[in-house]
Amino acid sequence: MTSDVKNSINLLSHIHSQSSDFLQKKLTEKGFENFASSHGNILFQLSRTENLKMNELSKIINRDKSTTTVLVRKLEKEGLIKTSPSEEDKRIRIVSLTEKGKHYNSITKEISCQLIEKFYRGFSDEEKDSFTNLLLRIAENFKQEE
Repeated sequence: MTSDVKNSINLLSHIHSQSSDFLQKKLTEKGFENFASSHGNILFQLSRTENLKMNELSKIINRDKSTTTVLVRKLEKEGLIKTSPSEEDKRIRIVSLTEKGKHYNSITKEISCQLIEKFYRGFSDEEKDSFTNLLLRIAENFKQEE
């Protein structure tokens, strides 16, 4: 393995860290402190659908059920989501956004646009497409082993 390949993985990790720092700074400026990317992912996923069962949410965010439960409880405590029993099976919890959660998503949409603009500054559309396709191939390599 060449040092360039090893450096690529290190660089991806560094970019992930910088992106996370950027998002955290912007969220703090908007009054949403101490939010992990997992919290944001849950809120984003709920913006895509009206509600989700806890087990569905766990699969989508790639976390085990106990971790998902902890994340959901924090978001519920913050008033961003609500949980309720399923009408078909009272043991199943349904998770949905509150108005505050919807507001959070509108703020993060704006911040995401800023991040994407920063991320791709100076890139042509062709370069953006090529980069995305390469990342998709890398992601597929990991999926094949699951």
